Amino acid sequence: MKRILFTVCFFALFFSCNSDDDNRNATDPEAGFYALTVGNSWVYKNFKYNSNTMEYDDTGILDEVSIVGTEILDGETYFKFKTVTTGNDTGVSYFNANGEKLELRREFSGNLINETGDIIYTNTNYNERLVSENSWGNIYNKLTGNIEIVIVVAGSFPCLDMESYAKSPDNTETFPGLDHFYYSDGIGLISDTTSFVSQGFPVGIRRLDSYIIN
Repeated sequence: MKRILFTVCFFALFFSCNSDDDNRNATDPEAGFYALTVGNSWVYKNFKYNSNTMEYDDTGILDEVSIVGTEILDGETYFKFKTVTTGNDTGVSYFNANGEKLELRREFSGNLINETGDIIYTNTNYNERLVSENSWGNIYNKLTGNIEIVIVVAGSFPCLDMESYAKSPDNTETFPGLDHFYYSDGIGLISDTTSFVSQGFPVGIRRLDSYIIN
């Protein structure tokens, strides 16, 4: 069965501080939930499931994300995210490939969206949303009503949890694979997972290691 690839990844994303600051959860109200400010940056470590130990091993793969500027499209201002990935020398398919990529994001009505209007994340809509339809099944996202405390190297963060999962084409069966995207108000993406549709555990986890917020 096919794997569900969830690469919001790309990430979303923090008061003039870094992850060692006791005031790390303070929020610039103008930056909003997603901390969309030029100069903000985040570093994520990627962990791979070890079937022998049933734990997650540090792969050495780093995603360094930064907001490097803005761009106006159709009268709307988008923030330009640059992601530089290193350490994926073996080409693990469910992590970002080595290299650099640029992506555009903006906030609209509580949603983080890209330049084509696709919703990357929502902090206001708790309804199930159809993301894509496929011959083997359909992928859905849903923001849960739970506040989860997510602990990573960068700190401990209260997070909203958006789940991603797949159902059979007739929607009578929900497949075992379940992914989580944890975002914290004013900080952005704290952690997310990547799963196969047929497996009840993630094969990969990305965790925030450090960040700088302006």
